[in-house]
Amino acid sequence: MTDHALLLVNLGSPASTSVADVRSYLNQFLMDPYVIDLPWPVRRLLVSLILIKRPGQSAHAYASIWWEEGSPLVVLSRRLQQQMTSQWSHGPVELAMRYGEPSIETKLLQLVGAGHKRITLAPLYPQFADSTTTTVIEEAKRVIREHKLDVQLSILQPFYDQPEYLDALVASAQPHLQQDYDHLLLSFHGLPERHLTKLDPTGSHCLKNADCCKNASPAVLATCYRAQCIRTASEFARRAGIADGKWSVSFQSRLGRAKWIEPYTEARLDELAKSGVKKILVMCPAFVADCIETLEEIGDRGQEQFREAGGEELVLVPCLNDDPQWAKALATLCERAPLAL
Repeated sequence: MTDHALLLVNLGSPASTSVADVRSYLNQFLMDPYVIDLPWPVRRLLVSLILIKRPGQSAHAYASIWWEEGSPLVVLSRRLQQQMTSQWSHGPVELAMRYGEPSIETKLLQLVGAGHKRITLAPLYPQFADSTTTTVIEEAKRVIREHKLDVQLSILQPFYDQPEYLDALVASAQPHLQQDYDHLLLSFHGLPERHLTKLDPTGSHCLKNADCCKNASPAVLATCYRAQCIRTASEFARRAGIADGKWSVSFQSRLGRAKWIEPYTEARLDELAKSGVKKILVMCPAFVADCIETLEEIGDRGQEQFREAGGEELVLVPCLNDDPQWAKALATLCERAPLAL
């Protein structure tokens, strides 16, 4: 065994379903300037207002999907970590969360303290966004800088269009795709529009017309979350042999009053049900592990909404979770991770 460690990083979860733990988690999450990109005083005021009612609502939602072993996202991420130990032969495989525990700081200090001079950091987000990828990378760099850690860091790049990832995604969905269904909805996590426009290198691409993201230039595609989501969806559909018109893309999990990227998943579910779609499959390819956004938002509330709008059955296709082919694909992707500058 060599000293090249792998650190997987996912979003995180409250420590429990108690209102106090959910409030603590939401405060850490929402106060991240990469999540709510407003000046600190405005962000602090806004988050304080959100934390009046949101923790109780979210605690109820978490309780509805919580497992005996704990948070589904944490449990599934740990299972993936175990799968990765047999795929990554260069050193230990550890797991950290951007928010909550175990923290990136704790795990980096632990690895370097154990003598590992080279670490590959793997943010488990297929598509790039400041609120996911960038905040993980910057937190790792902060820890290395502040603790003066002597470590060589490689960083897994967004893998939204990588064949290994797409093949694993198609393979994991096959049991559901082989069943009868009317439509496949690929529901990605949403973002405020300003998160896209501020990163647009051309100043004229993002959201200007319906096809802008389908025909994004390489420079735009590198930082445009929506374009990367559409690329993932179209490549998935092509590889899975799903005809045009039988699948579509939407964006879920809005928060606050800012304008978010469209179409919204809630609106799309209503449209599809009212157009005569009776059985719908929903995949959430922005997530590699099932969590509150998939299990509760889509699996529970989405199902109820779809039926109320006239549909009959909504089937949530599980995320990649700890699928062995996904673990093998992830190891291959991490092998290619470039050194951080």
